[in-house]
Amino acid sequence: MKDGLAHFAIDAKASLFTVQAFASGIVAVVAHSPKFAIRDVVGNMEFVPGSMQKASIQLTINISSLEIMDEVTSADRREIERIMFDEVLEKTIYPRVEYKSSRVTASKTSENMYRVNVAGDLTLHGITRGMGLDAQVVAGEDTLRAQGSFSVIQSDYGLKVASIAGGTLKLKDELKCGYFILGRRQD
Repeated sequence: MKDGLAHFAIDAKASLFTVQAFASGIVAVVAHSPKFAIRDVVGNMEFVPGSMQKASIQLTINISSLEIMDEVTSADRREIERIMFDEVLEKTIYPRVEYKSSRVTASKTSENMYRVNVAGDLTLHGITRGMGLDAQVVAGEDTLRAQGSFSVIQSDYGLKVASIAGGTLKLKDELKCGYFILGRRQD
């Protein structure tokens, strides 16, 4: 433990990140609101055990690891992925999403449990903007678990709001992102 900090690396296989898009307009009642899982996330968290002092977090998401979670036909899957990867995210130009904390505050809610507020920068589609995160964290001796959710406004990051099926289905600008992170101690 260097500088009194415990270091944790994200276990991507045991963690879950999701992104939910929502249909808009009158067709939203019957339309599909796709949900995606992010399968390739690397990152680390560090803090002083017992206090969450000097806490920080850094995450990198590989865009091409997004995978639609919903049951859809193979043709619909190909079309949704083509639009998402090529038209919206432009994964060949912007292959990663990155988040880096600048300030972390925590309040202890019970033994080894914390309510954490994170201020940081999210870089998506080549644009960096401030993004706050709230999480519930359980910090054990060898593992750290964090869960929470946040929203991303696609147009804030220069993302084209997708329309599918020749424009008959449009998605809302806001995406809901959820996460459950399992970190494993590295020191």
